[in-house]
Amino acid sequence: MVATPYGAVRGRYERGIAVFRGIPYAAPPFGLLRFRPPAPPEPWDGIRDAGTFGPTAPKPPYSEAFAPYLSDPVVPGDDCLNLNVWTPDPDPRARLPVLVWVHGGALTRGSSAVPVYDGRAFARDGVVFVSVNYRLGVEGFGLFPDAPPNPGLRDQLAALRWVHESVAAFGGDPDRITLCGQSAGALGVGALLAAPQTQGLVRRAVLQSGAPEAAERAKVRRMVRRMATRLRIPATAEAFAAVDRDLLLRTQAEVGRLSSPVLGGPAFGIVMDGDLVPRDPLAALADGGAAPGVDLLMGWTRDEYRLWLVPGGLTDRVDRLGAVALAGARARCHCGPDVPRGYRALYPGAGTAEIVGQMVTDHLLRVPMHRLADARPGRSYVYEFAWPSGLPGLGACHALELGFVFDSGDVPESRRLAGEGAPRELAEAMHSAWVRFAATGDPGWEAWDATHPVRIFDADAPRTVLGPRDRELALWAPGTGDRVRIPGGPVSRTRSRRLG
Repeated sequence: MVATPYGAVRGRYERGIAVFRGIPYAAPPFGLLRFRPPAPPEPWDGIRDAGTFGPTAPKPPYSEAFAPYLSDPVVPGDDCLNLNVWTPDPDPRARLPVLVWVHGGALTRGSSAVPVYDGRAFARDGVVFVSVNYRLGVEGFGLFPDAPPNPGLRDQLAALRWVHESVAAFGGDPDRITLCGQSAGALGVGALLAAPQTQGLVRRAVLQSGAPEAAERAKVRRMVRRMATRLRIPATAEAFAAVDRDLLLRTQAEVGRLSSPVLGGPAFGIVMDGDLVPRDPLAALADGGAAPGVDLLMGWTRDEYRLWLVPGGLTDRVDRLGAVALAGARARCHCGPDVPRGYRALYPGAGTAEIVGQMVTDHLLRVPMHRLADARPGRSYVYEFAWPSGLPGLGACHALELGFVFDSGDVPESRRLAGEGAPRELAEAMHSAWVRFAATGDPGWEAWDATHPVRIFDADAPRTVLGPRDRELALWAPGTGDRVRIPGGPVSRTRSRRLG
């Protein structure tokens, strides 16, 4: 039994680890709180049972193409702003490092109840692990004229504040909090790192396959307006709140069906709001104005794009489109013809889908992460996950590293993406690096410098390679005739930039 600011909770010991699930950090975001910033939960009397996962945020299921690969359990109920704690020692004197996990899912899916995200291995190795739920899709990241922006990100901030205030009672050290996220979760981590309201709450951060960014407001508005058109309602929070929740989710899924990191299209995103996100997060972090003393671990998987293209047969379709697909990729990446020509020269035997996928991956992830590591004053460490899935066509795809980071490869949900025979030694190496980073700020290899050291995690022993992506990223430098869009100040502007 542990006391929290709103009441006592009772967890369970599971194989020597104390586990608390479904602890509310904010009130249910419905009724008068729909589309509003999170409010504190109602305190409770007595001892609240924390033996099972709390409700998950409203979300549509994955499409038939993605459902075989990605697990996304649903727990019904309105009290979805909750979190879970795994701790080896629920004693305030323990003062153990803390890792706070923000899940991915394109800001529309996912939850802390995904079995791959089990925190037992972190607690086993001396880290208090906390995973959080937050509002998704139009509930969390819709943009309306009559409601504040970014309520889902504000949920994440409320959870982080709860952890800072409460984690000592679970054996954690509030001065050693590592904020960690993957994909859309990493977007949230990047935005929170740059937010003025989080200064002093985070000691370290991990960005897995997601670079800090602010979405274009027009793109998010387009998503909301298309939903409103289908529903035949005004594009306001008041009108959306009156729609049946299941119908809202179905409409959201239909409108977002063709959106992807490769194809583009309307999508939800974190937007600059003049408050929690006053500037583009990448610009704020890169110029040293935000989180200058925060240690940073960040990286990508070698074949991120394969999860975006292989399910549903998009790889073959992009290959057939040829020049049309390359033109679309140029528009997606805001670049001229020299960039795809350069990728053709570097990958002479590659099909169009691979060229497009690598370009988009570099534009979305590797280019901004290189820029961030080069520019920021704090210590940065960079990795690449390169082990290929045992399933056909996936390679080292987006999200494949999660089972290794969590050392949860033994759960069936990990094998849905990795296949059979995932190397146990690789999980031990990767998981121990994350544990070490949370505990000390040093994952076990050289910090980023002018030589661009990148830790490669593959079936062989982890190794450090200097500048493994420098040839590709040099294609985006001045002198190639191409322009690259980078954010800066209150609006996005286009200018060339040198990397590395």
